[in-house]
Amino acid sequence: MTTRGLRIVARPGHPDFLDLPWDQPLADWDVERIVDVVRGVHRHVVRFVDYGGALYALKELLPSLAAREYRLLRRMADEALPAVQAVGTVNRDGLDAVLITRYLDYSLPYRTLFKHRRTPGLPDLPELSVRLLDSLAMLLVRLHAAGFYWGDCSLSNTLFRRDAGALTAYLVDAETGEWHSSLTPGQREADLALAMQNLMGGLLDVQAELSLAPGPDPLETAEDLRERYERLWSELTGGDMVRPGDRHVIERRVRRLNELGFDVDEIEFVPAPEGDRLVLRAAVVEAGHHQRRLLSLTGLRAQENQARSLLNDMANFRSCEEQRSGRPIAESVAAHRWLTEVFEPTVGAIPEDMWAKLEPVEVFHEVIEHKWFLSEAAGQDVGIDEAVESYMGSVLPSAPDERTLLGGQAEGWISYG
Repeated sequence: MTTRGLRIVARPGHPDFLDLPWDQPLADWDVERIVDVVRGVHRHVVRFVDYGGALYALKELLPSLAAREYRLLRRMADEALPAVQAVGTVNRDGLDAVLITRYLDYSLPYRTLFKHRRTPGLPDLPELSVRLLDSLAMLLVRLHAAGFYWGDCSLSNTLFRRDAGALTAYLVDAETGEWHSSLTPGQREADLALAMQNLMGGLLDVQAELSLAPGPDPLETAEDLRERYERLWSELTGGDMVRPGDRHVIERRVRRLNELGFDVDEIEFVPAPEGDRLVLRAAVVEAGHHQRRLLSLTGLRAQENQARSLLNDMANFRSCEEQRSGRPIAESVAAHRWLTEVFEPTVGAIPEDMWAKLEPVEVFHEVIEHKWFLSEAAGQDVGIDEAVESYMGSVLPSAPDERTLLGGQAEGWISYG
């Protein structure tokens, strides 16, 4: 949409943003739509606006950079990579352009993770560091496998969402990124080295800001990121030696990759020097094996670890029902029954005033975990109804609202992930 001195490009399904004061720099805006959202550290001016509960981030930068980052993020969406959603760009005469992205619901900046602790007894700081490293390594490997060079991987340029006890990392700032058909070892090494350097800086900043006790050591943590990255990259791209006809070895390899959240696109057999052995190489495409399986069975959308947790519960439900009835149950039938008899009643038990605390699938995962702890303490299965009642009454009320983390909410929070 174009008016005099103003050109707005916005994707369908989003507001037109014409009611905003585009003739002023973002820093000068004083309108009702502006909301204060907890965010990371940015080089550019970033403001957030609210349209009927849907939040959008507005970032001010040069027109060429705004257009470039918009294109990069659009392609990342096409590649199903974890990144914020590009919504549009705004070009203004005499002022910097603005990139518009959709706010990532239930996302947390890394500083908030360190500040915010929901309940006593959660993992300590070293374990939070492990979860951050795992999620950063996975994000970087996924980007590199797709041919994307980030050029500025840092804690400040990443948002984290809870994923069944783990964390899933999302790219926020892509302005330094580059697409390639594939990355060379040198390009991957350069990107990884930058990530390690920025990680050390981010940890030092948060330790100083929050006056945390020494540890984990930033240098050791950065080296740990390298080890996790290289181990994961090797797992995804390395080869296995198999004898012709060893189908179980191939299946084991594929299952291992699936457990990491990656699908196998093709299997290539290359004759090895031994003659009677082959090298198995799996060409890895995008992550999301469990997500897609859960979606196809139930229509539920979840993150990868959440989907794995729900699928495991579904499998347990199916096994118990088969044992009870004495006959096999088709997976599609079991999925429908699990959805209507277990998942929907559990989610439906969330009090109305607590719906903004956690995603429904994350609540369900936590109920499953809560049920396990209760059953361990009781020495027998306590049943889903008792677990739901206990969780909704004693655990969920203490959780903060994470759907939209507004400024000021995080004061005094200490997070351990």
